[in-house]
Amino acid sequence: MVGVLATAAFAVEFSAVARRGANIVVSFVAGLLAFAIIGAAAQDLAIAPIPLYAICAVVLVVAIRLVPDPGLTASVPLPRWDLPARMVVATALVIAITSGAGALGPRLAGLLATIPLYASILAGFGFQLVGRDAAIRVWRGLLFGLFGFGAFYLVVAAGLGSLGIWAFAAALGTALVMQAITLRSIRRAPTAPIGT
Repeated sequence: MVGVLATAAFAVEFSAVARRGANIVVSFVAGLLAFAIIGAAAQDLAIAPIPLYAICAVVLVVAIRLVPDPGLTASVPLPRWDLPARMVVATALVIAITSGAGALGPRLAGLLATIPLYASILAGFGFQLVGRDAAIRVWRGLLFGLFGFGAFYLVVAAGLGSLGIWAFAAALGTALVMQAITLRSIRRAPTAPIGT
């Protein structure tokens, strides 16, 4: 769940820097630095799962407010190389992190596993092909999705001792319910007009 805090920091910083006119590389580096700072600061938190999830939920609500919806972005046809390129980049990043997991140890490797690789790839390609507003919309969507991500780990942490392996099934069900709730809230929220 500490990864939720770091990922929220990544999304907020990436979006803020991109809105100020920075390119994809500068925006990504800024997000990664925010992730590292918050992740390092929160890595050794010794907070029970329920209060930690409550903190995560508050942080996510604030982060969503800090990443306003830029409105609808233009739709563009994607080049033929787009999907294969995304697959190659994602695979390379996952291999790099998992290869170093033994040297990093379980706690740091677990935190690094929450680096939003796939969202970064989606945002990066969206930024390059459609524009910064598309990337910001990816990060805003990720923030909503983190409620379910955190809920999954809350249930695992709280239920593993009593439920054993079934805690993962309960966690999956909880995450799906939370995702349905957040998806519904996204669909009900008014979309800002383009240019606001």
